[in-house]
Amino acid sequence: MAIVKTTGNLSTNIIGENSYFTGNFSINGSLRIDGRFEGKSLKADQLYIGLEGKIKTNIEAVSVIVEGLIMGNINATSRVLLMPTAKVYGDIRTPELIIQNGVLLEGRCTIANDLRTSAGDVIKSDYEKNKIVPEDIFKTVEKKN
Repeated sequence: MAIVKTTGNLSTNIIGENSYFTGNFSINGSLRIDGRFEGKSLKADQLYIGLEGKIKTNIEAVSVIVEGLIMGNINATSRVLLMPTAKVYGDIRTPELIIQNGVLLEGRCTIANDLRTSAGDVIKSDYEKNKIVPEDIFKTVEKKN
């Protein structure tokens, strides 16, 4: 497991091409992966998966940019950008998702400003607000006649 903390400015770290890293990785700062990473979790502020990058883990980050391959779920508190060469097999949760033409993606996408609550619950609740029930309308019309 690697934990990298910095004081002051955020750090920039790279897992280069032909490099292989396993385990849990948690970093305060930005991380670029051009090699391979497999593990239980990957946490970073800004995460960039390069064209040759291959990831097999769940990701938690502020923002994620993907050109390479990810097998795992992505949870980003700001945004996810999938470039044309990106390949993702997993679920994505983020307030902003940008998918460029050419992306391969299989998984569920949840896009909501508040990721602490279910987007489905919010949508269902909004649908039920001021609901018009046809039976109630006809009862009102019948009473007037």
